[in-house]
Parts: sequence; structure tokens; C-alpha cells
Amino acid sequence: MGAEPKRLHIVFFPFLAHGHMIPTLDVARLFAARNVEATIITTRVNAPRFTSAVDTGNRIGNNQTVKLELLRFPTHEAGVPEGCENAEIAMRIPGMMPRFFKGTQLLREQLEQYLSRVKPNCLVADMFYPWATESANKYDIPRLVFHGTSYFSLCAQEIVRVHEPYKMVLCNNEKFTIPLIPHDIKLLRSQMCPDLISDEDNDFRKRMDLVKKSEVESYGVIVNSFYELEPDYAEVYTKELGRKAWHVGPVSLCNRSVLEKGRRGNQASIDEHECLTWLDSKKLASVVYISFGSMSSSITPQLHEIATALENSGCNFIWVVRSGESENHDESFPPGFEQRTKEKGLIIRGWAPQVLILDHEAVGAFMTHCGWNSTLEGITAGVPMITWPHAAEQFYNEKLVTEILKSGVSVGAKIWSRMPSVEDLIGREAIEIAIREVMDGEKAETMRLKAKWLKEMARKAVEEGGSSYTQLSALIEDLKNYHTQK
Repeated sequence: MGAEPKRLHIVFFPFLAHGHMIPTLDVARLFAARNVEATIITTRVNAPRFTSAVDTGNRIGNNQTVKLELLRFPTHEAGVPEGCENAEIAMRIPGMMPRFFKGTQLLREQLEQYLSRVKPNCLVADMFYPWATESANKYDIPRLVFHGTSYFSLCAQEIVRVHEPYKMVLCNNEKFTIPLIPHDIKLLRSQMCPDLISDEDNDFRKRMDLVKKSEVESYGVIVNSFYELEPDYAEVYTKELGRKAWHVGPVSLCNRSVLEKGRRGNQASIDEHECLTWLDSKKLASVVYISFGSMSSSITPQLHEIATALENSGCNFIWVVRSGESENHDESFPPGFEQRTKEKGLIIRGWAPQVLILDHEAVGAFMTHCGWNSTLEGITAGVPMITWPHAAEQFYNEKLVTEILKSGVSVGAKIWSRMPSVEDLIGREAIEIAIREVMDGEKAETMRLKAKWLKEMARKAVEEGGSSYTQLSALIEDLKNYHTQK
């Protein structure tokens, strides 16, 4: 009898931000469930984000064991305070993000030492580590890029970067058309990242150019999406843009039990059973769930507009308010708001078990910032969306939901901005109109049917024989044969 073939070993190196770490862990668990040895590389402060979910998965015996490898975050060398090891912490300190990015770049030496010592079969590294392709090549290890966004967004961003269609308009409130794509999609110049459309060189633009260069030079790209969701753009990305890619999503579906959904990501600010009990008391599709992700924040005047719109709509709601947004409850909401809406509303301050909430039948709409994790979780749960993009690639994701999938409506956000201001304020009337459009009437019913169909397609995609399941199988085989193919 010959020796047992060595198990494939894949190492995952997520960017140090919740929106990147959470889906990377899900991807690692998908591989682990296929008898692949999976290791996540992170730092001490970020380790608890993984250990709770990993321990839960191990405890319920779902055969998705994932190991952790810890690197030392170079706080002193980067000039960041002790403990400032993820983007959420860095964002709260003015001027800290450039230093934090420098710290992530300084992880390179430790990563290379690990790769040299362990010699895994593959490195899956986040887009924000463009140097990882070169690091992996040193040891003849294929590097896969993880972007954590949609095919549509990847296509649109690259076409806009190369062809610069925004230069065809003269001012920020003019629309331009994205060329060379199957749908007629228009964006305002003001909905673009100012650093990316600036005529002057800047660090962010240089970083994104390196990201695109490393993507082309890497072994390929893992996409958290599924073919049936955006078939046109899967084809554009691989055939027209010439990228090698595998779609393996929706990756959040690897969390099957209530316990796994409740423990995914950060420590929730509410007990999952308390949350479910509240939802159980509400009618089918009667609750609006509002959450703008881990990086977005709102100013007090905007909180007032949302609160007033919710109260005027008469809808039940769960509203996730980030820590720090509502420290002074008297000012953050209109006087008496919480008292008047205590029967209809549940306010969660901090982290919410989002997948658990969205999957509940009482939830009828999701007001979201259109981060891809949230967008895909909404799609996977079969919930129509109220779209309110802020920054990053969120305006592209909004177009996918509202104009291509037609499973949501926009509140009308027009300005790309990492930090909210009075200029960006969306009024209560626009918010209330969007809520009513998704919750009531014929158009709402059409959106709900489309959302339910997408949910069904999403779940089929990850089942044995489904499009994402098959792609993951193909990727595993490719990696097993990597050295024989060369």
C-alpha cells in the first residue's frame, strides 16, 4: 500500500477589517469542509474575531476545523498605538489610516518567514496585500486574490479605471455611462471615490493600481458570488477582462445553525435568543432591518431623519446603531422616540447577529450601506433592499441591486464619502418613501418575488452539483495539480 497523499494546505491572509475577515473565515471553512487543511494568519488583537466562530464550528462537529497562526502587528514601527490592529480602530483616530496601512505592509517579512517554513500549497491573500503575489512566488506557491465583492463591481471598477468615462462630464452632479458592459448603467461623478478620479497622484490611487497589477499576476481570484446572480458579469470578468476566477459564494451559507449565525463576526451586543424571541412576536415580512456595516457611521441629524421616517412609516424595525453614534441617547434620537416606538422597534447598540436576523421570516426589508457582505447576505436571505451606499464600491453594488437584479430601491444617496456630513443628509421624506415602496404595494410584491427566487438560486449554488460547489471542486483539483501543470 502506498503512502496516503498529503492533504492540501491552504493559508488565508485576510485584511485586518471585519468586512474582510468574516468572509475569509467562511471561505476557509468551505475548504476545510472538503478535507483541506486551512490556516488563517492574523494578529493577536484580531484573533478573537475568529476563535469564537472556529470553536463553535468545531464544537458542533461540522468538520470545518480551521487553525490560526498569529503574527506580531508592528505597532512601534508603523507609529500606531498599542492595540490598533484593525481598520475599525484606526478609523476612529484622525490621521491613523495611512500608518495602519503601513503596519499591514510591514507584515510582509513575517508572512514570508512563515511561507518559507511551512510551504503551504496555496496562499489566499486579500486584495489589500498586493505584494503577496511576489511573496508567494518566491516559494513557488500560487497566490489567489480575495476581493470580497461582486463580479459586477470588479468589472465596472476596472472598466472605469482604464477608460475613465467620468472625464466625459464637466461637473459632479452630471451622470456618465459605464462603457463596455451588458447593461446601461449610469453614475454621478460625485458617487466616485475622489482619490480615484483625481488628476493628481495620491497614495490610494497608487495602492489600487498595485492591487490591479497583482491581480493580473496572481494565480487567480476567488469571488464571493454565484453564477446565477450575475452571469453576464462572470463572463465579462473572465472572458473580456481575461481574469482567472472561481466563484464559491454565497460563503455565509456555511453558517447553518442558529449558534453559528449568532457567533459569526464580533461578539453580538444582544443575545441571539432574545433577538429571535422579539422577531417571533412580529408578523411575516413586517420588520425593516437597518444596518450600515462595521465601518460606516452616521451624524446625529441623520439619525434624527431615519428615526422620524421609521416612526412615520409605522413599520416594525430593528435598527443597529454603531457604538459611539448614540452615546447620548437624549440627542441621538428625537425626544421620546424610543419610548413611543418601544413596541415596534428594537435598537441594538453595537454588533448584531445579522445573518440570523435577515434569515427570520418576520424581516421584510433590509436598509443597507451596500457593502458586499451585507448585500449578499440580504440576497441570500431573500430580502428586498433599501440601498444607501456611502463609500468603497458600494455605489456599484447599489446599481446591481436596484437596476440589474431589481430587488431593491434607492434612498437617493449622491455623494461618495467615508465620513458623513450635513451635505450628504438624506431627508426623512426620501427615507419614508423608500420604506413604503419596499414594504407595501404591487412593486413591493414584485421585488419580494424576485428576492425569493434569488434566495433559492443562492442556496442551490452551494449544494452538491451547484455552480459554486462545482467551482470550489475545480479550484481544489487545480491546486492539487499545480506543480504537474507547470
